[in-house]
Amino acid sequence: MSGSVPASSGEPSPATTAVAGSDWLHEALQEYHGELVQTGSPAVLCSALPSHWRSNKSLPVAFKVVALDDIMDGTLVTVKAGNDENFCGELRNCTAVMKNQVAKFNDLRFVGRSGRGKFLMFKCLFMA
Repeated sequence: MSGSVPASSGEPSPATTAVAGSDWLHEALQEYHGELVQTGSPAVLCSALPSHWRSNKSLPVAFKVVALDDIMDGTLVTVKAGNDENFCGELRNCTAVMKNQVAKFNDLRFVGRSGRGKFLMFKCLFMA
């Protein structure tokens, strides 16, 4: 019979997992509408950064990293920023603790020539 689906072994199929993952991504993007952007990792979202921001000033809203995969509460998350000229710019308050899949950086600051400009590479490190 064409189009039939084999009986389930109780394990989710890769197709089902992909759909469930995209549903979660869609839900997370709706929950934080306009606030989060996708990253290079399909399981991590983060706050959108302003296109221009003065050195050593707090961001207008707390910077957030949201994990779509299970990350234990209490996991340390560190963010780093840089560009071609300055591969590891100086940031203040760049470490936060994961709670309910969200790490919130209340006073993240770019200091001096911290890598902002035309191109910015931003990394999130999860310390297990």
